[in-house]
Amino acid sequence: MAEINITLDNFENEVEKCEMPVLLDFWAEWCGPCRMLSPVVAEIAKKYDGKIKVGKVNVDEVPELADSFGVSSIPMLMVMKEGKCMTTGVGYRDQPQVEKMIEDYI
Repeated sequence: MAEINITLDNFENEVEKCEMPVLLDFWAEWCGPCRMLSPVVAEIAKKYDGKIKVGKVNVDEVPELADSFGVSSIPMLMVMKEGKCMTTGVGYRDQPQVEKMIEDYI
């Protein structure tokens, strides 16, 4: 499954009510490390299709979501399960690091 663009309108259904864990990528177009992380996140979405949902939150378009989770640096990855934040990581991570981040929740 491809990454889903997360907005205020779909956050509740796509993230809070999701039965599987959700990996959220908080990013911005102008952020170099975010652009480097994007292919890693896309690969995670493909590799773990059906086990984890992957959502992208553009902090410039949805600053309310970023603020509600205290996002002050990007890229920031967050794993949510049953509507709760389980873990976060700030900065670029390679695929093995992201997989380690999600492995306890899938």
